[in-house]
Amino acid sequence: MIKTRRTTSSNISPEDTSWPFWPIVPLYPYGQRRTLRTEVVKDTIWTFEQCQGILYVVVPIRMTVVRLEKGGLLVYAPVAPTGECISLVNELVGAYGDVKYIILPTVSGIEHKVFVGPFARCFPKAQVFISPDQWSFPLNLPLSWLGFPGERTHKLPLNSQESPFADEFDYEILGPLDLGLGIFQEVAFYHKRSHTLLLTDSIISIPSEPPEIIKIDPYPLLFHAKENGLEIIEDTIQNRIKGWQRIVLFSLYFRPSSLGVVKWGRVFKNAFKAPDRSRKAYFGLFPFQWNEGWESSFKELYLQPLIVAPILQGVIFNRSPLEVLSWVDKVSLWGFERIIPAHFSAPIQTNSSQFREAFDCLRYPKHNLENDDFQLIRDIEKRLTQIGVTPPSKL
Repeated sequence: MIKTRRTTSSNISPEDTSWPFWPIVPLYPYGQRRTLRTEVVKDTIWTFEQCQGILYVVVPIRMTVVRLEKGGLLVYAPVAPTGECISLVNELVGAYGDVKYIILPTVSGIEHKVFVGPFARCFPKAQVFISPDQWSFPLNLPLSWLGFPGERTHKLPLNSQESPFADEFDYEILGPLDLGLGIFQEVAFYHKRSHTLLLTDSIISIPSEPPEIIKIDPYPLLFHAKENGLEIIEDTIQNRIKGWQRIVLFSLYFRPSSLGVVKWGRVFKNAFKAPDRSRKAYFGLFPFQWNEGWESSFKELYLQPLIVAPILQGVIFNRSPLEVLSWVDKVSLWGFERIIPAHFSAPIQTNSSQFREAFDCLRYPKHNLENDDFQLIRDIEKRLTQIGVTPPSKL
């Protein structure tokens, strides 16, 4: 049985959930972040979830903690080290030993990178291992300038057997994939004892209902369940699900085909009449209009056990499909039973065959060319190539 642990509202204060460095990456919920801990494999693996987003398009962001067989903990993809989060980690430290290793498994995911330095300072004995080809934009600054503890930060060896945790973990590095202005890189970790694959962004699975961490504050769900800015939305299970499914379409397609265009004159006119004109409700502004059929777009995503996020399919992985598929083949050899990604559902009970099938979007890309929901991503890809920001697609 999967066990969930979170601090209750009666014993938590704003100081416990404070994240003072939020202006560096100004994502909702800004300076206040709740944390949800879940035991995935008994006495072995735990996930720590927070939420983040833009314009109330809020999705989970996840850190995974694994107990090492010889004592201590390994942390994969840290989240914001709020007081609440560190308290929940320290409960595991008290039971299983110190945090020994902190892993940053990506180079381009600023929403993951920004937490590593502050998290590492909370555990001064931990060694930090990072994906090897780190870069920053607009200036490629030294890691110490980005908050990483210089004396205990190391690049992951290209050969996983040379790492200090090779007896318990294998890993495979995807990339670096050339994106023009920068690169994409992700490190898949395989925990041998539990047959668990840890990923960051490359694979996701979509739940039909909002995750528990999102339900702690349901306002974003209800905001996106509205049909217009004049509607007073009731907090019901059905409206929470409706809001969540629309959030998924926003987050993956940016502008799904079922999202209509609302004239700004009408948007401002309705804003003056909106029942909620508070700053929380963006002063009544609601520039969204959903057309019939949006449920079908969500269902297509939900029915797939594993998917590659559309932005990765259409803008990043299509630059080096053969390299990505080679990485997929190597990862598939591990024979894992579950995947824990950094976003959306987790754990995902799955297998290597389903993992390989998810990347058929690179083997047979015709479906994406015919899917209207991909139109904005196709337009972005075309424009970036035209102005020379990214190299041409190889699909």
